[in-house]
Amino acid sequence: MEPPRFELGFWPTPLQRLRRIGGELGIDLWIKRDDLSGLATGGNKVRKLEYLIGAALQAEADCVVTGGAAQSNHSRQTAAAAAAAGLECHLALGGEEPESADGNLLLDQIYGARLHWCGPDRKGQRIPSIIESLRAEGRRPYLIPYGGSDSTGALGFVRAARELDEQAEKQGVQFGEIIFASSSGGTHAGLIDGARRCGNSARLRGMAIDPDDPPKAPGIISDLARQLGTLGIGASEVHLDSISLFGGYGEVTKNEAAAIRRLARAEGILLDPVYTGRAFAGLLRRAEMGELTGPVLFWHTGGLPALFTGEVGSLLT
Repeated sequence: MEPPRFELGFWPTPLQRLRRIGGELGIDLWIKRDDLSGLATGGNKVRKLEYLIGAALQAEADCVVTGGAAQSNHSRQTAAAAAAAGLECHLALGGEEPESADGNLLLDQIYGARLHWCGPDRKGQRIPSIIESLRAEGRRPYLIPYGGSDSTGALGFVRAARELDEQAEKQGVQFGEIIFASSSGGTHAGLIDGARRCGNSARLRGMAIDPDDPPKAPGIISDLARQLGTLGIGASEVHLDSISLFGGYGEVTKNEAAAIRRLARAEGILLDPVYTGRAFAGLLRRAEMGELTGPVLFWHTGGLPALFTGEVGSLLT
């Protein structure tokens, strides 16, 4: 039986060749534009949220609770998805409330999310206590995990792998490597399971985003892939590339800034400073080392609003 799915995005997202920058790097480089997925300026979390919101509605929830960093892309997309479904949204955000809001945080507020400031806890650690308080008030909350990364949310990327397979066949390209930002693990696990189902043998190279993740992340990702149905996969088969860890989580170094400028000026495509900018900087490093061969796909997971924060803008000009 097909799990409940609440339609939120525009599918399929475009698959396009990056002719100029690919030529500069000497590789056949393509991009999957999940930054154009439609909801709340786009992003990969829309795919997960279609199944998570579907499950919340099936459970007759009246609100959803999730969390992340103050500039969380996931939180912003969840706030928009909840609004579209008529659900109240509660966000457990790391840090302290700022004097003014910009970027993703501004959009959270526009979408009507209820914000709970959690100090050093930026990965949703206080979600259970928020849910407990809501239940005590007689509410019916539904838990959406950090990053939307559970076996329900990851279904969005099982479906995405099939979407990519159909597009690649139509365009006559067979990818040898698929590169994407990897952090909470749902995108990574969903692509692993979806690729197996499609018979896609491309190497799935997740670019590590958060220094706090390795080395535990491969085990989490492989466990989640097994929950989806990928049998016989171990942590050693999950490729998480740490070459992209240029700084702490959310720290914009010269590497991310250079990657954002390079793709923008070569192809007119914007990356974000936390996830896609870091992942693409890792791709550039591997390409310049001569380690990428065959058609290569970069999966753009979105994050545009994070560019419009005061501290980021000064680093990009």
